[in-house]
Amino acid sequence: MALRTIPIRRVMHRDNLFLGGDRELVLFCGAVAFALVFMAQELRAGIIGVTLWVGLLALLRLMAKADPKLRQVYLRQLRYHPYYPARSTPWRVNSARQGTQYS
Repeated sequence: MALRTIPIRRVMHRDNLFLGGDRELVLFCGAVAFALVFMAQELRAGIIGVTLWVGLLALLRLMAKADPKLRQVYLRQLRYHPYYPARSTPWRVNSARQGTQYS
């Protein structure tokens, strides 16, 4: 009797990306650049806003290419930070009992 195989469709496992970057970060950066351009209504602000948008979009695309879930992993790391156990440093001097405990 052969094992039953179930196809996994790609559409259910794709990451939530927009313009090649994380959806929420891309939309937030676009809103900030849009607000900068249209609130200041100057040529200088327009140039800075467009440059900011293009630069951040390129950075967000690189981040998504490295790891599409980078934002979620970073936020989870921040949330778990209080639960991380204490770690020893390379300069700690162990007692004789601690040295023999692991040999």
